[in-house]
Amino acid sequence: MSFPGPKVFILISASIWIIYFTLSLFLVPNSKFLHFSVSIEDMIPPTSLEHIVFGIASTDKSWPGRKDYVRLWWKPRLMRGCVFLETRPPANQSLDQDYENSLPPVCISRDTSQFRYTFRGGPRSVIRVARIVSETVALNHTNVRWFVFGDDDTMFFADNLVKVLSKYDHDLWYYIGSNSESYTQNTVFSYDMAFWGAGFAISYPLAKVLANVFDSCIQRYPHLYGSDGRIFACIAELGISLTKEIGFHQMDIRGDIFGILASHSLTPLISLHHLDVTNPIFPNMSNLKALEHLNEAVKHDPHRIIQQTVCYDRWFSWTVSVSWGYAVQVFGKRVHMSDTLRAQQTFVPFQTGNVLNTLFDINTREHDPDACRRPLVFYMEKVSSAEGEIKSIYKQMTADNCTRDMASPRRLEEIRVSSRKLDLDNKQLLAPRRQCCDILPPKQRNVMELAIRECKGEELIYMHP
Repeated sequence: MSFPGPKVFILISASIWIIYFTLSLFLVPNSKFLHFSVSIEDMIPPTSLEHIVFGIASTDKSWPGRKDYVRLWWKPRLMRGCVFLETRPPANQSLDQDYENSLPPVCISRDTSQFRYTFRGGPRSVIRVARIVSETVALNHTNVRWFVFGDDDTMFFADNLVKVLSKYDHDLWYYIGSNSESYTQNTVFSYDMAFWGAGFAISYPLAKVLANVFDSCIQRYPHLYGSDGRIFACIAELGISLTKEIGFHQMDIRGDIFGILASHSLTPLISLHHLDVTNPIFPNMSNLKALEHLNEAVKHDPHRIIQQTVCYDRWFSWTVSVSWGYAVQVFGKRVHMSDTLRAQQTFVPFQTGNVLNTLFDINTREHDPDACRRPLVFYMEKVSSAEGEIKSIYKQMTADNCTRDMASPRRLEEIRVSSRKLDLDNKQLLAPRRQCCDILPPKQRNVMELAIRECKGEELIYMHP
């Protein structure tokens, strides 16, 4: 009698183990082998900047003056995409190669003269901008999950963009963005349209299909004004509606945008637009320097940036509203939580000449004309991190001639806020809850110290008697 050779023996043993392993998975629910089973979702790496391709609309005229805004958020080794111009800039336009390498590469838009444009008085260049969508897809980048589009005066907060997009299934058809703050703009152009300046995202499979039909589609819409209107119209023809993410900010307003930033919605800040027609967000700085200053806080805790937290000083009956990394407001009176969430109307309409332009599609409250009756504002001076704790310091950046007494918050000179880094998971993104804060016993005269923390199970944010 002959015994099977070693190869046959190994083959038979392997077959037995495969059968046993398979039966264990399907017939024994509590089998110790179940920990080997891995879902497809577990095998897919989380969305990162490497999965996003950007298409940035610019012009030969605006790019030299606005590229510093793009430089603030562009990460050359991590980001992909182009800024689209009409013609290639002269080779000697910049002598600083390191500076140029900190910007996205330039792509030249294709000729659009064959497309009709019939909107009287409008710029036909919007057709070129609209086609940035299909031309970005045509770059044929690999391993893409999302295409994101915006203007050269749109500032993206990259970590927050990634975090928000990560809660969506990129294999489905998604068109994600937000509306305008202006009632008139939304009424004229549609509440279902993502405004280009705020930025918007299109998932890869939808973008591929949209790119294939885009040129034939926009031929049906020569009467539309803008680029984003054409994109919305063609996506609507594909049967897809807008998924709204209010962290994208069109900023169709002018002047001081403090009111909006200081009462930001409970969602990560994704973008800011119209940066050159609004006031600097920090006093005594240029627009660019103010945004660079905000970015210092973003580096320490991007998910928490300008997230609003409210706490109450029982001793003086003060209300304290913290917009982390940006500003702290101290009201010298009790203000209900729901009222602190409404934006003070520090800004003015983007356009004039029509009473409807004075209406906004955000919750606003009056900005008191008497500066001494307004809350005292302390702006972020610096942020530091050590051993998991983040400390931010806020000081006044503007002087006033208002009365100061022991019961007035105007005697304060500095506010210090301690917190832990906010790392949002999908549950927090889908069902966010505002965090709480405590006013700590003072250690120094005229200095207020606060600590931000998670709220307890049934904790309410209100002025305790």
